[in-house]
Amino acid sequence: MVAVSALARPIAGWRLVRRRRARRTLAFYAFIAPWLLGFVVLTVVPLILGFLTSLTNYDGLNLASLRFLGLANYRRILSDADARFALGRTLLWSAINTPLWLVCSFTLALILNQEVRGRGLFRTLYYLPSVIPAVAAVWAWKIILDRNYGLINGLLSVFQPGTAIPWLSEYALYGVTAIALWSGLGSGMVIFLAGLQGIPEELIEAARIDGAGTGRIFRHITIPLMTPVIFFQLVMALISSFQQFVIPLLLTTSGAQGAVTPRSVYLYMIHTYRQLFTYQRFGYGVALLWVLFVVVMALTVLVFRSASYWVYYEALAEEGRGR
Repeated sequence: MVAVSALARPIAGWRLVRRRRARRTLAFYAFIAPWLLGFVVLTVVPLILGFLTSLTNYDGLNLASLRFLGLANYRRILSDADARFALGRTLLWSAINTPLWLVCSFTLALILNQEVRGRGLFRTLYYLPSVIPAVAAVWAWKIILDRNYGLINGLLSVFQPGTAIPWLSEYALYGVTAIALWSGLGSGMVIFLAGLQGIPEELIEAARIDGAGTGRIFRHITIPLMTPVIFFQLVMALISSFQQFVIPLLLTTSGAQGAVTPRSVYLYMIHTYRQLFTYQRFGYGVALLWVLFVVVMALTVLVFRSASYWVYYEALAEEGRGR
């Protein structure tokens, strides 16, 4: 009897542990159920339906004529000159906008991280464009960049009478870059500023005691410790630049056939929008989106692969020194 009771106590304890684990597991899934349900219904299911749609000739209207095309829509993209041109313009714009935004927002964060009077006010003022609606921002910039009545051409006309630079047509790429940079500078500044404030002051003070100047401190302390933040900003900016849609769409000019997007800012999402909603080629338009997903994913993987050569993680470095 003693042996049986001694054996029963561990079994009862084991059952109690199992019940507690089951309750914790049940509580965990109960708490995440709203998010999990939303993720499945609003993300997983649309992705599956979207991929299936890209394999058909679905036009959004007549289900009776719905046919399975296989990979025909994807093969069509290879022969679509407008799709190739739009992808090339998107790559060009991303190559211009991403490094420019990173450098400007990082520089602004460095300036506003200094101990100066009123820096809180300046931080607020520089962040304000980030909360202005895109429609309002674009219309304000259209007033500035207008060919005939724009402020910039008006100022240039003071020195060169009759100046009428077509900022919204032939040079619209520069206009889109200016608007995107102006509206996104504040959000990038805030994240870089948070990273700069996370750098330990004792490291900077120790470097100054050793005789290091501002340039050496920036090169050997600030930049290495900021590389994780730069890496995060680079990935997010890369993804965002390929999805740019609102600004070039709103910078359209009225032509003889209606609203026409300037060729210089005919980005990939503009071409996709036209296929989906102008020509109602839903199957082909969704295929264009999946190709964009693959391109962005490939570039993101390359950035992640390169991170081991230039991103410095202090925790990993300390772990390596401990070994």
